Amino acid sequence: MTDPLPDIAAMGQAFLDYLEIMEPPTAVHAAGEKPGADLATYRYRLDRARRRAARGRLEQLIAKVDAALPIALKDVPRDSLERVQNEQTEQIEVAVGEIARLLGDAADSTGRWWDLHRHMRFSQGHDWHDIAEFDWPSVRADIMAKALGDSDPLPVPNIDLGQAASGHLTGSATLALPWERLDDDGFERLLYDLLRSIPEHENVQWLMQTRAPDRGRDLSLDRVLKDGSGGVRTERVIVQAKHWRSRSVNAAAVVETATAGKLWSPPLVRGIVVATSGRFSADAVAWAERHNAEGTAPYIDLWPESRLETLLAQRPHIAAAHGLR
Repeated sequence: MTDPLPDIAAMGQAFLDYLEIMEPPTAVHAAGEKPGADLATYRYRLDRARRRAARGRLEQLIAKVDAALPIALKDVPRDSLERVQNEQTEQIEVAVGEIARLLGDAADSTGRWWDLHRHMRFSQGHDWHDIAEFDWPSVRADIMAKALGDSDPLPVPNIDLGQAASGHLTGSATLALPWERLDDDGFERLLYDLLRSIPEHENVQWLMQTRAPDRGRDLSLDRVLKDGSGGVRTERVIVQAKHWRSRSVNAAAVVETATAGKLWSPPLVRGIVVATSGRFSADAVAWAERHNAEGTAPYIDLWPESRLETLLAQRPHIAAAHGLR
């Protein structure tokens, strides 16, 4: 940008001249706004060029991790407690570190980013298997999305777009997911990742071991509530996972969870989410609606498979990371 700034005295005189002839000073306003418009254009082009350069390097780093992971896990048992450290794991750690620098603050909200770093820190055999099966697929799907700005052109396959546009859709569009691919532990892992992806959720924690005696509280989170005046408060929410495929969740199961919620230690539980990969019985839905209508804490929120499938349709990388796509 080499153009000089407008002369303030000349602009002032121009306003007076336009006022004298009773004409709107449109040209003077345009001259005054031009430096700001030029600067905005420059910033846009600079940011776009930076993202384009970073995107090319991210593609190289992703390919490096993709190639190194299978070699790093060769002959490593799934439940191994031995520390895994070899040339491939070192390459992966270096690549992930560079990815973090390229993404900047955006890395914090990238898939299972913190799980990936935790598993790399412990570096036992089962940790690296978790990285390959859960963490890296989730992170990988988000990396390139973070590198694209809202105004960047979306990457498309190397095909004739005119031919593609003239085609016809075949088959049916559906949100249904193959829930039978998940066991109880996998369903809770899926919920954990899904809850963490929602911006209003903070401090998402996986509280209990799968099938632990206390089945009343599997996950917890702090839900952030904002109002139009700028006020912000948080409320504690407990999430119970029920991976029930052969039967619906009945009223007794919902009542048991709500009753247990009143006995949990502080902070006070304001909300309970019962999430299932199946459906709720009519009496369970009716009981929850009556309970909520009375205004008694905690508020009961029922998440059937249809709600989970809608949320996951908006976050396909999470479904893919858990083998549901």
